Amino acid sequence: MRMLLAGEWVDRAETIDVRDPFDGSLVDTVPSASPEDVETALAAADRARETARRMTTFERWRVLTGAAAIVRDNLEDFARTIAREGSKTIREARKEARRTVNTLTISAEEAKRLNGETIPFDSFPGGEQRRGHFQRVPVGVVLAITPFNDPLNLVAHKLGPAIAGGNAVILKPATVTPLSALKLTEALLAAGLPSDVLQTLTGHGAVLGDTLVADPRVRMISFTGGLEAGRRITARAGLKKIGMELGSNSPVVVWKDADLEWAAETCVSGAFWAAGQNCIGVQRIYVQREVYDRFRDRFVELTRAYKIGDKLDEATDMGPMITETEAERVSSWIAEAVAMGATVLAGGGRTGALVEPTVLEGVPETATIHREEVFGPTVNLYPFDDLDEAIRSANSVDYGLHAAGFARDVEVCFRLIEGLDAGSVLINDSTDYRLDSMPFGGIKGSGLGREGVRFSLQEMTEPKVVCWYLPGL
Repeated sequence: MRMLLAGEWVDRAETIDVRDPFDGSLVDTVPSASPEDVETALAAADRARETARRMTTFERWRVLTGAAAIVRDNLEDFARTIAREGSKTIREARKEARRTVNTLTISAEEAKRLNGETIPFDSFPGGEQRRGHFQRVPVGVVLAITPFNDPLNLVAHKLGPAIAGGNAVILKPATVTPLSALKLTEALLAAGLPSDVLQTLTGHGAVLGDTLVADPRVRMISFTGGLEAGRRITARAGLKKIGMELGSNSPVVVWKDADLEWAAETCVSGAFWAAGQNCIGVQRIYVQREVYDRFRDRFVELTRAYKIGDKLDEATDMGPMITETEAERVSSWIAEAVAMGATVLAGGGRTGALVEPTVLEGVPETATIHREEVFGPTVNLYPFDDLDEAIRSANSVDYGLHAAGFARDVEVCFRLIEGLDAGSVLINDSTDYRLDSMPFGGIKGSGLGREGVRFSLQEMTEPKVVCWYLPGL
């Protein structure tokens, strides 16, 4: 596939192979953008600010609803692209494609809700003859940097609000999963987006990243990725708006009166969805000691029943990690925990990029797999006696995106809601739930700002005050 640059679909002599992580087969090739391409993209986006700003609300709505219809009408094609280039099974990929339709539709709806307010200038002496309001205007150029784990819907979560807000956009998708982003770019252009409003650059972050994030023509960076990459971006960005979702290490607390069957089922899915490469995936589960053995045994039983293998097989529950290198990293973290005294209750093995769904017990708090975001198919189980103790343990890491609790006692539920430090607290559900219209983001090392279409749209626009002095009043 080609990349979109300055209104044209272009090839380059240097290319990047996009390979299926399951078997290493070649899916497609994409251009490897150069530093010169970055300058071309920046200049084109800067020129296109005016084109994007002048698009009427109806035109923005029409583009976004049109792109949503294209994805909906070609859902299986989009799903197969997601599954081939990434880690998701075909069933997981279909869900992502359906969510993308929803994200684009919400973006179109929110374009019509970008409202301002009147300002009571006469509320303070001296303002009696003044009237005014504020309206929201585009920031200008948005740089969108997206990860591999949701290669279509997370692109939509950035492009949808940016277009709804009247911005020009430079999109840098993950190097290993650019095809879904390019297909969505095609859909947006087919729906009527002016071709110069969006630049989609494929290439290596090491070549493109520093120049893109530091350039003053970029007025906002919307980034989803790892904590260390986020720190590097903030160090180089300069004076501009930044929105970042930087992952998590999501805890779940299971109280003794919980529906243990439901808790085990939903947490197994939450831990191993997309091979655990999920920023809101379940990583640590704290279970009240009275029911710990029952929960553990059922959780392990469900984990062992998980089928791993070919992503395009309808019966497969979990596919490979995105690269063998990432699989080796997760295996090394498991081995470290075992060396420090942890016990493997299920899984623990690896074949190439396929890591078995793994359940660990007795993981010390000093182990990497306890402290950091594993971003792989592993989960740690811990018994607890006191609820406050469980909440303290859940909050003990430097992340705070999603947290969850299972309980029937309403007072216990409210103690969890009040006590868990996270951007979202889910009750009687795993951490792996997100509505595309809700405010999404975290605290501590999990990021800055909030996504979710309406909230991204606020970040990607700015208030502009209009004040009238009317001496005849």
